Amino acid sequence: MNDLSLAWRADIAAVGGLLADRSLSAVELTDTMLERIAAIDPTVQAFVTVLDRSAREQAAAADAEIASGGYRGPLHGIPIAIKDIYNTAGVETTCCSQVRRGHVPDSDATVVRKLKEAGAVVLGKVSTHEFAFGFDSEPTRNPWNPDHIPSGSSGGSGAALAAGLCFAATGSDTGGSIRAPAAANGVVGIKPTYGRVSKHGVAALSWSLDHAGPMARTPRDLAILLTIMAGHDPLDTDSKHVAVEDYCAALTGDVRGLRMGVPSGYFTDDVTPAVGEAFAAATAHFGELGATLVPVNVDFLDPALDAMMAIAMAEAAAYHRDAMARTPHLFGAETRSLLDAGTLMSASTYLNAQRVRAAIKDCFRQALRDVDVLLTPTQPRTAMKVGQTVTHIGSREESVFEVSARFCAPFNLSGLPAVSVPCGWCPDGLPIGLQIVGKPFDEAIVLRVADAHQNTTPFRHRYPALAN
Repeated sequence: MNDLSLAWRADIAAVGGLLADRSLSAVELTDTMLERIAAIDPTVQAFVTVLDRSAREQAAAADAEIASGGYRGPLHGIPIAIKDIYNTAGVETTCCSQVRRGHVPDSDATVVRKLKEAGAVVLGKVSTHEFAFGFDSEPTRNPWNPDHIPSGSSGGSGAALAAGLCFAATGSDTGGSIRAPAAANGVVGIKPTYGRVSKHGVAALSWSLDHAGPMARTPRDLAILLTIMAGHDPLDTDSKHVAVEDYCAALTGDVRGLRMGVPSGYFTDDVTPAVGEAFAAATAHFGELGATLVPVNVDFLDPALDAMMAIAMAEAAAYHRDAMARTPHLFGAETRSLLDAGTLMSASTYLNAQRVRAAIKDCFRQALRDVDVLLTPTQPRTAMKVGQTVTHIGSREESVFEVSARFCAPFNLSGLPAVSVPCGWCPDGLPIGLQIVGKPFDEAIVLRVADAHQNTTPFRHRYPALAN
């Protein structure tokens, strides 16, 4: 690669090929990314810990191994970032909370271990809303416009990717926290099927809603990452015994003959004009590519957010019970108030929320019966401004939580695989996301559709001004 300053724009597959044939060294690539972090991250504030020394050591080891014929695959020597709720052996894992300051795990989360075994170079830990319980990821800023939030809770991951500070990042998704920041930052992220990727070593927010997954800048990169991250883990009781496909092989670029469900009502009535236009253009584009667009009915989703929050608050309160009893003052005010409310959640409220969840699962089971995927906007509007607490979409007033979770949380309740991919920009230059949802454990078709969209539209090749 002649100009290393532009290396960050390349995808993992391309850079991995250069590392494999030794026309690029992992040390050079890592040094370039660390220099970008030093120059750009004071504005973006995505990283909470930068591991300069160990990253260079990992990169040097990757170069030596590749030179001796030990190339491990497309992630070998690739610089990545880890969301700060994933345990990293010997590296402080704070969950961006004073509660966990000084917490240094002695082992890696299963996903981190798998990424390291694949040869990835860990640049550092990136920010999250405290314990992943929110959607603004303070103090991180959106690279497209630092006056706006990166969304969350994987806001550090999304912002670092958009700013070109890493090639991939881990995320977690309880009510949209991979897909919302992917949409807000103009990158891609997939929430796999519940049980597809191990959560062992990842701090819990809500056991029954949490999903671990990858974020990157292309669906092909997601396919590379998910092939490595997925699979049964005996250390995670929710992990499923389902064979892992070669997701890269599924990216045929062809969507002819696929049936794509296009819901109306809940997913289209209350959106900004820019989002509505971008979504309509995206669905029409799939029709031009040879897919069949099928109107589908997805009723009974109005209670989804209330059900998701009832489950999340009750389960989070149980997880943090001991810490709240010992050191409640170390939690941020917002998180503490949510945990306090969770302790007051009645059993009947929690059980009723689970009944709503079962009805929503059945709703999507019916909706997906005669189609391969569902298409929706990822969010009803683009990223909100820093400090903005509510927004108006038509006559509807919504909080940051509602904007981020309204179209995402139903798929945490159902456990279905869902990816967000850029599909446009609003007039002020902020990106818009398209959500593609599949049947259980059908990540291959979801990634195939996302890849076909990105490779036939111009959205991949637009970058934030501060990244250049």
